[in-house]
Amino acid sequence: MINPSFENFFSYTPLEFDIVSHTLTLGFAVMLAALFYFVLTIRTVAPRYRISSVLSVVVMVSAFLILYYQQQSWTTAFNFNAETGLYERTAGTDPFTNGFRYLNWLIDVPMLLFQILFIVEITRQKRATLRNWFFFSGALMIITGYIGQFYERPEAGESISSWFYIWGAISTAFFFHVLFLIYRVIVEARKTLSPRAGSVMGAIGVLFFVSWMLYPGAYLMPVFLDNVSGVVGRQITFTVADIASKVFYGIMLTQVAQIRSEEDGYVQPGSEFLMGGKQAPATGD
Repeated sequence: MINPSFENFFSYTPLEFDIVSHTLTLGFAVMLAALFYFVLTIRTVAPRYRISSVLSVVVMVSAFLILYYQQQSWTTAFNFNAETGLYERTAGTDPFTNGFRYLNWLIDVPMLLFQILFIVEITRQKRATLRNWFFFSGALMIITGYIGQFYERPEAGESISSWFYIWGAISTAFFFHVLFLIYRVIVEARKTLSPRAGSVMGAIGVLFFVSWMLYPGAYLMPVFLDNVSGVVGRQITFTVADIASKVFYGIMLTQVAQIRSEEDGYVQPGSEFLMGGKQAPATGD
């Protein structure tokens, strides 16, 4: 049977409630700070790589706005009961939902996957093919995971619905397909990159795989910790994964683009003012 997210079935001490609230606040605040970073650094890369930075800006705007509503969902779903000293479900309000995260991922995941295609050497046809696969597998990964999370809370005395595992397994299949595609892109890219850029690209691969593996763990949290600790652990895990897979990933892609731009002879417009007044030609590609 479909139930609200398992976060709604517990009461929380002020400390537990604040940890989750502050964790969610940290999530959207970091996205806002990163937004300014990507806007301010967009001209530090050559135009041919700049679309990757533009996509980072789109991801940050989406993540900031939607994760803000995720945090609001938490604060409005619970109310402090002075008699019990606990935060309890607020009658007459919508339950807390992780659906905002899934909506955010549905927008951001394809963008995150597309980004890397604009800073590596790849033919237009292959880029289009990978873009289509990234969109297909990325979107279905999120949609099937979203459906599965509605079955994460069992009825009293019952075990978690098999639909939770079935939809989770389907989502995982698309998840590993995305990881396989990204692995191939990174391996092929390192063959054509300079040692300096290739080193950063290798680190991106490690970051990508580690951060993305946190998501299945958070999805399965009701299985491993069906209690308040599981709620707190899930929201921390989701937030850490989001920051790593969006912000850190985007920053490192920008570093690769900056290195490649420098190797291509690109000079940022206006940099002559930082060179003692010497004019340096700005290359456009």
